[in-house]
Amino acid sequence: MLGAEVPVKVVSEMLGHASSTITLAVYARVPPGMAEEAGAALSAILLG
Repeated sequence: MLGAEVPVKVVSEMLGHASSTITLAVYARVPPGMAEEAGAALSAILLG
C-alpha cells in the first residue's frame, strides 16, 4: 500500500499498529527508481 502512495497513517491504522513509526520501520523500502525520481523532482523545484 505504501508503494501505491496510500498515506502511511491509513496503512498504520489498517494494520493496527500503535504508531506510523512501526509501519515505516517494518514496511517502508525505497523501490528501484524512486530515489532518482525524487532527485529529479527536487531539481525541478530548485532549478525550475
